[in-house]
Amino acid sequence: MNTPRRPIRSYVLRQGRVTDAQRRACETLLPRFGMPFSREPLDLDRVFGRVAPRVLEIGFGMGETTARTAAQHPEIDYLGTEVHTPGVGSLLNRIVELGLANIRVIQHDAVEVLRDMIAPAALDGVHVFFPDPWPKKRHHKRRLIQPPFIALLASRMKRGGYLHVATDWEDYANQILEVLSAEPLLVNTADGFAPRPAWRPQTKFESRGLRLGHRVWDVVFRRRPDEA
Repeated sequence: MNTPRRPIRSYVLRQGRVTDAQRRACETLLPRFGMPFSREPLDLDRVFGRVAPRVLEIGFGMGETTARTAAQHPEIDYLGTEVHTPGVGSLLNRIVELGLANIRVIQHDAVEVLRDMIAPAALDGVHVFFPDPWPKKRHHKRRLIQPPFIALLASRMKRGGYLHVATDWEDYANQILEVLSAEPLLVNTADGFAPRPAWRPQTKFESRGLRLGHRVWDVVFRRRPDEA
């Protein structure tokens, strides 16, 4: 009997500590601001109760960047995916503290969310900030930014929509630039790496890396306006 091969995951469900506040948020706020995983495309106009530009944030960590960006741009709706409970609980608490109405959360694998829950040409933008670099060479296959994933992601972007990836690992930055450059539906907005956009908030993670002497590389591509 053949055993089905398990898919390679770009994340590990680490046993991080969940605070009481984060646990309560997941229990009481996720039903209000969360979307359960399903195998049907979301009606985003119904989800947010309006027609607006839509940005997907993949792997939002503890949610500080997502919350700050959403607070600064109430005219844009943000859909955040994250698998780790502490981060989900943290973002849910920030949503309430800041009174944000333009964020929804999906606690599930981003690849499956894109494949099953996001309709083609539904997204105006995608943020992938500091994805797990999987620094050991034997683990590079686990990196999120791979050609099949980018092809799927590009198919979910509107014409002219943007994809913004940031990392503080140089070899991963070069891989990201190479993979995105090879995707025919995407075009680089810069000559190589992009300058850091002023609107992108600096996370605690990024600040710590900069103090350690790490550089940060931003890669910003757009969906070609002349492609289907």
